Amino acid sequence: MAMSGGHEGGRKVVHFGVGWLALLLRDLTAPQAAALAGAALVFNRFVLPRLGPSLFRPDELRRPWKSGILLYPTAVLALVILFHDHLEVAAAAWAILAAGDAAAGFVGARWGSRAIPWNRGKTVEGAAAFVLAAGLFAGIVLVWMGRSPAEAALLAAPTCLFAAFVESLPWRLDDNLTVPILSALFLRGLIEIDPGRIAAAGPGLGRALGVGLIVNLVLALVFRGLRVVDGSGMLAGLVIGTITWGCAGPGGFLVLIAFFVLGSATTRLGYRRKERAGIAQGKRGARSARHALANCGVAVYLAFLIAGAARPDLYVLAFVCAYATAAFDTVSSEFGQAYGGRPFLITTLRRVAPGTNGAISAAGTIAGAVAALLVGAVAVQAGLWEGDRFGVLLTAAFLGSTADSYLGATLEAKGLMDNDAVNFSNTLVGAMVGMLLAILLPGRG
Repeated sequence: MAMSGGHEGGRKVVHFGVGWLALLLRDLTAPQAAALAGAALVFNRFVLPRLGPSLFRPDELRRPWKSGILLYPTAVLALVILFHDHLEVAAAAWAILAAGDAAAGFVGARWGSRAIPWNRGKTVEGAAAFVLAAGLFAGIVLVWMGRSPAEAALLAAPTCLFAAFVESLPWRLDDNLTVPILSALFLRGLIEIDPGRIAAAGPGLGRALGVGLIVNLVLALVFRGLRVVDGSGMLAGLVIGTITWGCAGPGGFLVLIAFFVLGSATTRLGYRRKERAGIAQGKRGARSARHALANCGVAVYLAFLIAGAARPDLYVLAFVCAYATAAFDTVSSEFGQAYGGRPFLITTLRRVAPGTNGAISAAGTIAGAVAALLVGAVAVQAGLWEGDRFGVLLTAAFLGSTADSYLGATLEAKGLMDNDAVNFSNTLVGAMVGMLLAILLPGRG
């Protein structure tokens, strides 16, 4: 039995109303905030079903840990723990979750008529409402937490646009987790931007973007002619390549090209064999916009941080690690499917058919490691970094690819994530592991 519209409306009201508690983070320490979020989680799990059972959908009462009512405080607890040193980030992401989701659901259900092209279950009207409501609430919270109105607007606007994009993706993961966590990571990066550095680089950045546009327009037409990309992939590649050239320079662009060439080559390697087995990528391996965004989205944002952060070295490493992870994953998968024999499922270590989600092979893993090192070598030769962190790069790429296999064997196999979401996740893991190791192991390779 479906929940009535009134009950759904009640959920949205509660969802938004609880968001105002984010204002408390200004006067709480991180341990105090974490304790309150933990208490809310316990309350929602054991007490709220008895006090307000109508707030729960029938399936949520049977499977409570798949309920947004539990995932909401879980997300807040995660935000407080992850961003304990910048609680304004946690508060703003909480506000985005509270206001954006409620507004998108309300407007989309009543006035939504134009479907978003990449997700027919979401509407343009709902996404617009998400941006406006989340942007306003997040801006208020950031001002309350000590930012000037101008700073709050400059931080909230792009973060909410990004959050709306995340919310629109057909990931089949609960957006009570994906939206606040990824939005907080995005916002945390924006805080590192030095406006003075951006202003000083303005003329040069404009010229670099112009050159990048010309170079990428030529390459986009060439790759389209070779059928390495389809129409949407050509347009996405043009945008990604131009931003990368402009923000990370020619060296960063060569790293992108290295990943693209390695991935495309191994996708076509043994293609007939994979086609006979029914595991070949469609369109003879031609990349689409979805592939481009999944594999390059994290790195494009890191390229922006390279251009604007006061201390870009850490983001340079993360950028290279993101593409090394993407290369490791793509090459290990494609090479393993063609020449790896019968692989093992990462969760059980039992042999499975090639092409099974989460399958790994020794041959594929070795090929992936070589690809990751090649990406790092290109970065060194291009002058992007000094190459003193190959151990960090290889570890990050391996762990990112391992996360991909694990998510493939679990969430993707159960239909809770699609392949593009898994690919986006592995590059995010690779970049974050690279940054974390660089922080924990300064001066070590």
